[in-house]
Amino acid sequence: MTPSARIQASIELLDAVFTTPRPADGVVSAFFRGRRYIGSGDRADISERVYGVLRHHARLGWWLERVGHPPVGARPRIVAWLILGEGKGTKDLGRLFNGDRYAPAPLTEAEQAIVRALKDQPLDSPEMPPSVRTECPEWAAGPLARAFGHRFDEELAALLSPAPLDIRVNELKSDRAEVIKSLGAAGIAARPTRYSPIGLRVEGRPPLAGHTLFRAGVIEVQDEGSQILALLADARPGAQVVDFCAGAGGKALAMAARMQGKGRIVACDVSEGRLIRAKERIRRAGVDNIEPKPLSSERDKWVKRHKGKFDRVLIDAPCSGTGAWRRNPDARWRDTDLAALTALQARILESASRLARPGGRVVYATCSLLPDENEDRVAAFLEAHPEFRVVPVGEVWAETVGGPCPMEGPFLRLSPAQHRTDGFFAAILERTDGQPGEAPPA
Repeated sequence: MTPSARIQASIELLDAVFTTPRPADGVVSAFFRGRRYIGSGDRADISERVYGVLRHHARLGWWLERVGHPPVGARPRIVAWLILGEGKGTKDLGRLFNGDRYAPAPLTEAEQAIVRALKDQPLDSPEMPPSVRTECPEWAAGPLARAFGHRFDEELAALLSPAPLDIRVNELKSDRAEVIKSLGAAGIAARPTRYSPIGLRVEGRPPLAGHTLFRAGVIEVQDEGSQILALLADARPGAQVVDFCAGAGGKALAMAARMQGKGRIVACDVSEGRLIRAKERIRRAGVDNIEPKPLSSERDKWVKRHKGKFDRVLIDAPCSGTGAWRRNPDARWRDTDLAALTALQARILESASRLARPGGRVVYATCSLLPDENEDRVAAFLEAHPEFRVVPVGEVWAETVGGPCPMEGPFLRLSPAQHRTDGFFAAILERTDGQPGEAPPA
């Protein structure tokens, strides 16, 4: 593709992200699947530009408003990014927006005014308010300040950086040393992850989907934080386990490998589409003890029929996704009803906890950094359910993850700035007595 064609494709892709209710990563994947003629180098250039715009959404909007242009639409934001983010000059913009076949139409008078006004300006202006500088939407500012205190700026800065590429090694088929060797033979550099004993961090963005190891189910793309969460569930060989919000099955697969294929995992989700994708991953991984189970809602009748029958219940609850903003920067600016999310999380935890047998454990987790979705939800649940106790994460870490636990306090709390993973929260809750689903005493 010519440089101009890449710019036009960037505008089209960014417009698709703005006008599609799906997360950006899904929109990007679908965009390139529908355009097989776009080569790998072109895809990398286009993706990097679009994600650059998304990570600087508030700052680009602030500049466009400052120079008198409405910050609406993909094209003006691409123009602003080319100047402020990529350092393009007036002549560069004129060559790129030339109106030729596959190229963007020539700059309008209003766009030319943007170019003149932004020329030689810094991307980060000292006059920007903190919410713009940190790319923090209003709905999340208070909860994040409560979560991080004096580390607010540091944590928000880390959430603006691109996420690394982590993979999990399928313990049923190989180990890290062999995978590092195999990847190295293909020119792909990888090193062990900082905490997870089954993870590797890959350098760059190699196309792993076409690699033999991926097609054979030896490796899966999975953030180190997600791997740690699956390990902390402590699913052992022969156990009865339910992954209540299984999605496409990444954590279920990690637990199945830990269980050495012995025992049973029921992978539940309200989306049959996600479970269909999980079935393909299960087949590829060579796992035969995962049973996909679609649910009508969090209170599906299946839950009542199976209360008290599981040793482990993992709940990776739907959430705001603040911990994954590095991967989905567009999620910051999508409508988020925090009250509706916390109500749903409470219902899911209330219902799924019935599945745990006495002595069994419920692991409540989110990829959120907000106390409203994490500690507050656990505190409310424990107040209503004295038959559960918190198992401090430090008591489980050494046996399941290995090494010293990198955090204090009873809960798992991972963040990009401190642990170089996606943001994750988890509480390990153990049923001590009482009957599953029994109402707490007055």
